[in-house]
Amino acid sequence: MREYARAMKNYANFSGRASRKEFWMFQLFLGLIYFAALILDVYLGTTFEEGRSVFQGVFSSLAFLVHLVPLIAVTVRRLHDIDKSGWYALLFIIPVVGPILWLVWMLTPGTRGENKFGPPPA
Repeated sequence: MREYARAMKNYANFSGRASRKEFWMFQLFLGLIYFAALILDVYLGTTFEEGRSVFQGVFSSLAFLVHLVPLIAVTVRRLHDIDKSGWYALLFIIPVVGPILWLVWMLTPGTRGENKFGPPPA
């Protein structure tokens, strides 16, 4: 929970570095929050009728939109931790290659010591 709170505290901070733990704990809590929002949408009947998309209902849409900027920010800071520019995040939209690249980079240990993006995360 501490790592999720740290990521939300740095809501739109695209500078600095984020550890693997901060990144993955944020992903875990984001998944739990989104899952709870989906259940709430189904239970309260606030789901959208047209087709299927990432926006399944009112609460899940709000959860997604509230966490969109912090998700991008923590991803950019995670890339900084492995000494890569945040612009590399754009490569993740490439089909097949993007998700594989994302997983490999997000699991890669951070640079030891200081790098061009700052000191190692606490």
